[in-house]
Amino acid sequence: MELGALSLLQWLAVIEHELLLFAGVFFLIGALDEMAVDSLWLWHRLRGKLVTHSVSRADLRHRHLSGPTAVFIPTWQEQEVIGPTLSHALAAWPQKDLLFYIGCYRNDPATLQAAMGAAGNDPRVRLIVHDVLGPTTKADCLNRLYRAMQQDERRRGSKVRAVILHDAEDVVDAAALSLIDHGLEHNDFVQLPVLPLIDPQSRWVASHYCEEFAEAHGKALVVRDMLRVGIPAAGVGCGFRRSLLGNLAAMRGSDAGPFSGQSLTEDYELGLSVTAQGGRGRFLRVRGEDGSLVATRSYFPADLPAAVRQKARWMHGIALQGWDSLGWSNRLAENWMRLRDRRGPLAALVLLAGYVLFVLAGMLMLLDLFGFERTTSMTPLLWTLLVLNFAALLWRMAMRFAFTARDYGVGEGLRAVLRMPVANVIAIMAARRALVAYGKTLLGQSVVWDKTVHDRHPLDAAAPPRLAAEGGQ
Repeated sequence: MELGALSLLQWLAVIEHELLLFAGVFFLIGALDEMAVDSLWLWHRLRGKLVTHSVSRADLRHRHLSGPTAVFIPTWQEQEVIGPTLSHALAAWPQKDLLFYIGCYRNDPATLQAAMGAAGNDPRVRLIVHDVLGPTTKADCLNRLYRAMQQDERRRGSKVRAVILHDAEDVVDAAALSLIDHGLEHNDFVQLPVLPLIDPQSRWVASHYCEEFAEAHGKALVVRDMLRVGIPAAGVGCGFRRSLLGNLAAMRGSDAGPFSGQSLTEDYELGLSVTAQGGRGRFLRVRGEDGSLVATRSYFPADLPAAVRQKARWMHGIALQGWDSLGWSNRLAENWMRLRDRRGPLAALVLLAGYVLFVLAGMLMLLDLFGFERTTSMTPLLWTLLVLNFAALLWRMAMRFAFTARDYGVGEGLRAVLRMPVANVIAIMAARRALVAYGKTLLGQSVVWDKTVHDRHPLDAAAPPRLAAEGGQ
C-alpha cells in the first residue's frame, strides 16, 4: 500500500513538473507579447504622441454631415432593446440626411412591432423585413440592409456617402456621428471605442467586459493604429465609406453584399479587409467636454452561459474562421497583430494547464504535510520561469488596474484585478465551445447566428449606471 502511494506520488510530481514547464514557457511568451504592446504604448505616450482631444457634444450633435449617411442595425428577437436604442439614436442624431435601416425577420413580429413603435413618423427610418426566415447570420442580415440601401439609391439617383454599423442594444454618443463623418474625410474606415456599462446585477460576469475593452480599446487598438496595420471593426460605432463597401461587394463576385455571409465575425473581417485592399482604417479616441469618452455604450451578457456563448462566437469567427478567410499578410507588423487575434484557443489551453497545475500543486503540498516527500525538486530553470511569470503577472495586474481605473474609477480598477480568474474561466469554456462548433462546420454544418439575448436596456433603468469620468487619455 505504501509502495503504491509512493509510486502515485512520483507520477503526480512528474506531471506537475511537465505542466509547470509547459505553462511557464507559454505564459512567458504571452507575457512578452503583451509587454511589447505595453512598451509601444508607453513609448508613444511619453513622447506626447498619444493626445486625446476634447470636443463639445452639443456642437457636434448639430453639425451638418458631409453627405447622406446610412446606419445599419440588424436584429433578431430584440424586442426588449430595439425601441430604446432607436428612440435614443433618433434624438441624439437629428441630422436630416441620416437614414436608419433596421433589419427584421418576418418570423419575428415582436421586434418589428417594437421598431415600428420607436420609429413613429420619422421619415429617416426604414424597416427592412428579410425575405427569409430567421435567424440567418448577422452578416446575411446586414447584406439584406445593403441591398435595400442600393434600391433607395437607385430611386434617388444618388448614393449615400457612408455606412455606420450598430447593434440593437447600443446607446450611441451624441458626438459619435459627426466624429465618424469627419474621420471618413481622409480615411476609408473609422472605429470609435466601445465602453461596456457596469452592470450592478452582474458585477463579476457582465462587468468583466469593462476591463477587457478598456485595455483593448485604450491600448491595443491604439497601438495598431500607430503601426498602421488593420483595425478590426467592432460592429458598433464604426463607419465605412460607401465606395469601399461597393468595391468589397464587387470583389465577392455576387450580388449578396460586402459582408461575409457565413462569418460569425463579419465586422472583424471587414475591418481587416480595408487595409488588405489598400484602404486606410483609423481608431479614434476622443473625449467630451466633461472628460467622458465618446464611445458606444451597452450592457454585456450578465450570466455565465451567455458570456461563454458570446466569447465562443468571437473566438470561432476571429481565431478560426478568420484564419481560413484572411490568411496572412506580407507585413511583419500585420502578421504580429493577426497572430495575437488568433491565439485565443492556445491561450485557453495554457490557462487550463495553469489551473490544473494550481490544483495539483495544492494536492502535493497537502501530501507533503502528511509526510509523503517528493523525489523531484525544482530546477534552476523552473525557478527562473516561476519568478519571471510572477513578475509578469504583477505587471499585467497593474496594467489592467490602470486602464480600467482610467475610465471607470479606482474601485472598478481594483475589481478588475479580482475578476481576472472569472475572465480566464470564461475563456477556457468558450475555447472548448468554439473548437466544437468549428469542427461541426468542417463536417458540413451550416453557420447560424448564435446571438446574445438582450432582455433589458440601460435607458430603461430608473437610474442607469454612471461611468466615472476620470481625466487623462
